[in-house]
Amino acid sequence: MKRICVLTSGGDAPGMNAAIRAVTRKGIRTGMEVYGIGHGYKGLIEGDIRLMNIAHVGDIIHRGGTVLKTARCEEFKTDKGIDKAVENINKAKLDSIIAIGGDGTLKGALELVKRGINVQFIPATIDNDLGYCAYSIGFDTAVNTVVNAANGIRETGMSHDKTTIIEVMGRNCGDIALMSGLAGGADAVLIPEVKSDIAKIIDKIKEGISRQKKNSIIIRAEGADISTEELTEEIKMGIGEDVRTVILGYLQRGGSPTALDRNMATLMGSEAVRLISEDKPSTAIGFDGQKVTLVDLKIADNIENKVRADLLELVMTLA
Repeated sequence: MKRICVLTSGGDAPGMNAAIRAVTRKGIRTGMEVYGIGHGYKGLIEGDIRLMNIAHVGDIIHRGGTVLKTARCEEFKTDKGIDKAVENINKAKLDSIIAIGGDGTLKGALELVKRGINVQFIPATIDNDLGYCAYSIGFDTAVNTVVNAANGIRETGMSHDKTTIIEVMGRNCGDIALMSGLAGGADAVLIPEVKSDIAKIIDKIKEGISRQKKNSIIIRAEGADISTEELTEEIKMGIGEDVRTVILGYLQRGGSPTALDRNMATLMGSEAVRLISEDKPSTAIGFDGQKVTLVDLKIADNIENKVRADLLELVMTLA
């Protein structure tokens, strides 16, 4: 009987619970013992390993966050911390680890692989900044959260004829800002990967004002090259009117996962169990929008995330 464990690490993302549910139930029904690790790699170091059963993952597919809890663990970035984790893996006689998380979780998985541990990686990060896959778990939910917030902000903006800047998450990757801007009909989007053209944005707002447009929405990723405060002042001076700002913050991490995130998580969790049952090597599991994809774990970490810069122009063209 194979003994596998599942953990969630780094920032939480809606849909993680759906992946945990799939891993646990398919694993058990495939004849495996399934263990859950509390608080990610931190729990692996501390030996927080618990046997899971079917009931443990009941009524969680619709819930945000992660029932296994998560944490960022500095100790796991050290050889001593990783060695302690490996010691606990061997002590518990675990055959494979299923790690669910983002870029930091992927790098941690690679360290375990270097020490002879089989790891199946499932991407779960609202930032969608893993280059080897088109969609990571939680991204679609985060985008929908921003779009819904923008809809409400637009309504109040129209009542007061105001321009509003919405700051969203994305320190190094602007996918949330870009896709929510496109779906939400924003007038402009600012992302970390592309230099901001403030003059062009101001001209676009003025163009709207000239045709009696009641409000404008600007979506700025937190990692853009100009701060929200500076952007607010620049636009205020440029159009001669007050500008409002809304920082969505951790609101983007929460909420019930969308059907897409639940289905992706379920498919990827099930695939991780299949790979282990067939004694496949460590793999980065992904999703291309229609089906599950598989990439060698070492190769996945080196695939650069490419921004759709053409969509920035499309946002302003359609505004």
